[in-house]
Amino acid sequence: MVKALSLFSGSLASQVVTRLVEHTPGVDEVLLLHFRSPFFEEYEAVRELVKSEWPGVSFRTQSLKKDYRRLANIPPGSCFTLKRSCLSCRTLMLSRAIRYMERIQADFIVTGEIVGHNGLYEEEMERITEDLGISGLVLRPLSARLLSPSRPELEGWFKREDLGDLRVGDDDRLIGLAERFGLTTDDAICSHRRCKLTLAEFGERLEDLFVEDEFTLNALKLLDFTLYYKRPPDVKIVLAMDEKEKRALQNYFLPQDLRVYLSTHRGPMTLVRTNWQRKSPSQVRAIIKLAGRITVTHSEAAHLASVPINYRFENDDETSQLSVLPFNSVAEIADHCLVSTSPHTVVSRKVPPP
Repeated sequence: MVKALSLFSGSLASQVVTRLVEHTPGVDEVLLLHFRSPFFEEYEAVRELVKSEWPGVSFRTQSLKKDYRRLANIPPGSCFTLKRSCLSCRTLMLSRAIRYMERIQADFIVTGEIVGHNGLYEEEMERITEDLGISGLVLRPLSARLLSPSRPELEGWFKREDLGDLRVGDDDRLIGLAERFGLTTDDAICSHRRCKLTLAEFGERLEDLFVEDEFTLNALKLLDFTLYYKRPPDVKIVLAMDEKEKRALQNYFLPQDLRVYLSTHRGPMTLVRTNWQRKSPSQVRAIIKLAGRITVTHSEAAHLASVPINYRFENDDETSQLSVLPFNSVAEIADHCLVSTSPHTVVSRKVPPP
C-alpha cells in the first residue's frame, strides 16, 4: 500500500498536486500536513477548504511558532532576502515533514513547489533534500521533469511523462491543471501572498526588529499593522485606524505600553512601546510628544494648529493630556522616524535617537 504525505499550504499549487496524487493509480492513500507560523496564519480558511474538497482525508497541522527566527533567517548584521528566508523555511518544513512521514509510515512527500518560485531554482531545490539526506523522497509534480527522478518515479508509481515542467510565471498552465481537476481557481485565502515575508518590504520591518537584542512574538505581531513607525533605537509607534484594527491592537497592549488617543476628534488608537526605564524624563516627554503628533496627523484634527491628546500607561489608571501640533503632512514624519505607512512600503532614513 503506497501512502503519500502532501505538504498542504492551501495554495492552488498544493491543491493541484494533492488532487494529482489522489488520482494516480499507483498511490493508495494521501494524507495532508499543514504548517502554521507567525508568517502565515490562515489556518481556519485552509481547514474549511480541506473539509470541502477532501472530506474524510487525514489532515494534521504543526506549529512553527517557536522557529520564526529560523524561518526569516536574518543573520546578525545581514539584510533580509526572500531567497534565503524561503530556503530556510522549506528546509525546516521538510525536516519536520520527513519525521512525520516516518511516524505515519508514508512512502514519500509531495509538495506544490515550482522551479524559480521566490528565487529557488533546480539547484537550490535539490540541495535542500540532499542536505537533509532525503534525496528521492520528495516529489514536486509541477516541476518534476526539470529535476532529478524521485523514488515515486523510479518505483513506477508515477510516469515521468505525466508530471510537469512548470517554471515560475507559468500561472496559466497551473490554472489549466486546476480546472482539469475540477478545482476552483478563486483564491479566497489569498494564497499567492500567503507568507507575509513575500510582501514587498515586510522583510525590512523584520530586519529592523531583529536588530534588537530581545523581542517577543507580541512585537512581531505589531509588524502587521498598516501604520507602523520606529524611532531608533527601540521606540515603536503603532496606529490602529479603523474599528477592526483597533480591536486587533487592543490584544497586544502590554502593561508598560503607552496608549495615545484623541477625545475631541475621530482618530487612531496608538500603542507606544520602548524601554521606558532606560529613558530620561526629557526623553519620555519627547517620545510622548512625538507619538501624539503622529496620532493627530492621522486624525480628523490634522488641519488644526493645536490638538489635545490623551495618554496613559496601561499599568496606570491616571490619564494625562497634552496639546500637540500635527505635522504639516504624513511625509514629514519621515524626518523623525523610520516610516512604514503600509506593509508594502517602508522608507528607511537615518534618524537620530531621541
